[in-house]
Amino acid sequence: MKRTYTVILTKEPEGGYAVIVPALPGCFTEGETIPEARAMAQEAIECYVESLLQHGESVPEDGPILSFDRGDVTEGFLFRVTASPEVPVHV
Repeated sequence: MKRTYTVILTKEPEGGYAVIVPALPGCFTEGETIPEARAMAQEAIECYVESLLQHGESVPEDGPILSFDRGDVTEGFLFRVTASPEVPVHV
């Protein structure tokens, strides 16, 4: 199963990039470089969706980003990340 979500990367003042997945509340990670942050986003999405599936919860679809509080962010990026979470097998 493949799932694609929009992720927001923001440059952190102390270095590196923070990553949020707006469609998955609480799905947050970070990386030192943009490629690392994207890879971490993929892993975070996979873990998040796997957890939802294991608990029998519905998996949110990606949707439009309606608002984003920039705070003191001076640099940011939007990416689409495709993850392949494992579907749990129930015995």
